Amino acid sequence: MYLTKEEERILNGETGETLRQAIEILVALGDIYSADRLIPIKSAQIAGVSYKTMGDAGLEWISDLQGKVKVPAILNPAGMDLQDWKRLKISPDFAEKQKLIVQAYEKLGIRCECTCTPYTLEGFDAGYGDHLAWSESSAVSYANSVLGARTNREGGPSALSAALLGKTANYGFHLDENRVPEVSFDVESLLKGSDYGALGYVAGKLAGSKVPVFQLRNTPDADELKALGAAMAASGAVALYHVEGVTPEICRVNFEAPAEKITIERSQLDEVYESLKEACKKPELITIGCPHCSARELEKAAELLRGKTVSKEFWIFTSRELANRYPEYIRTIEKSGAKVVCDTCMVVSPATNSYSCVMVNSGKALAYVPGMCGAEAVYGSMEACVEEAVGRTENKAGDSN
Repeated sequence: MYLTKEEERILNGETGETLRQAIEILVALGDIYSADRLIPIKSAQIAGVSYKTMGDAGLEWISDLQGKVKVPAILNPAGMDLQDWKRLKISPDFAEKQKLIVQAYEKLGIRCECTCTPYTLEGFDAGYGDHLAWSESSAVSYANSVLGARTNREGGPSALSAALLGKTANYGFHLDENRVPEVSFDVESLLKGSDYGALGYVAGKLAGSKVPVFQLRNTPDADELKALGAAMAASGAVALYHVEGVTPEICRVNFEAPAEKITIERSQLDEVYESLKEACKKPELITIGCPHCSARELEKAAELLRGKTVSKEFWIFTSRELANRYPEYIRTIEKSGAKVVCDTCMVVSPATNSYSCVMVNSGKALAYVPGMCGAEAVYGSMEACVEEAVGRTENKAGDSN
C-alpha cells in the first residue's frame, strides 16, 4: 500500500504513539483487503462505546490515547442514558465506568451525542459520494444506501483510527466495483411501516453479505428505508442495498441486472410477525427506537400515546438532540408513563437483561436482542407495540387510530 512521506513519518512514530497505533491499524486493514492507499474522509462514527461490550480492557485502551480527531466524529449509543441512568436501574458501578469511557472519547475531540442515527444531527451531514468511516451497522447501511455516501462497516478501533488521522484505507465499498448489485429481490406485496423491518429480517438472511437490489410495489420513505437496511445488517451482513427508482446510486449508475433473482412473498413477512410471537411468552418490556427514532417517529409515538396510560414498561429510544428539539413530543409520550431514553438502546444497555421477553418494532432488535440481551423477542408495528403497552382493553375502548 502506498503511503505518503507524511504517512510514513506517522507510521515510524515521529508524531506520537497514538497516531502510530492508528495508522498501523489502517495499514494492516489495507494490506488485508489490498487497498492501494489511504483516502480522506468527511466524518467518522465510532462504535465500541457501551461498557457492556467494552469492559475494563476497552476502557483502559481508550483512556491511554492522546491527541484530537482530524474530522467530525461522533459516538455510537452507550450503555445507558448519560443524564438519567437511574430510572432504568443501571448500577452505580456500571454508570461510573460508562462515564469514564465517554469522557475518554470526549478528550479526543469526539462529539458525545451517542446515537446510531448521526445523519439526523445538525453539522453531521453526509452526501452522495462522500467517503466516511462509520461503524454502527444501521448507520453504515443508511449512509451507503440512502445517502449514496461510501463507507465500510468499520470496527470501533478502525473508525477511531480513521477519525484521528482523517483518513481510511481505500477498499471495499469505497470502490465502484464493490457497489454493484449481486442479488435481486422481487417483493410481491405492498408494504407499509414495520413491513420493511420484516422484509429486511428475511432478506438479510438470504443475502448474507451480498449487495441486494429491491423491486418494490410502492415507494418507501426515509424511516422505512432505515428500518429495511438496519434489519438486513443485523440478520445478515448487508452494508449496502439499492431500491429501483428510489435510492440515489441506482438512479445514477446503469448497473447490470444481477443473475441471481429471488422472490419474497407476503407469507414470508407474515412469519416474522407470527412464528416468533408463538414461540415467546407474554412481553414484559415494550421498546421502539432501534435505530433511534426520527422526529416523525417521535411524533407518531406521541399521537398514538396521547390520552393513554401504559400498563407495562415501555421504552422509546432517540438521540438527545432530537429529544431536546421536540420537547412537546417527549412530554406527550412521558405523560402516558412511557420513558423516552437517550444515548443508548435496548440492545447495548444492561437494563434489558432483566427481562425474559421483549416486544420490538425493529428487525434489527429482533435479530440482536436474543443473543445480546438473553431475552426472547416479539415483532410488531409501532401501533401493535403501543397496544401491548397500554393494554388491549383500554386501547380498543379509547383509540381511534
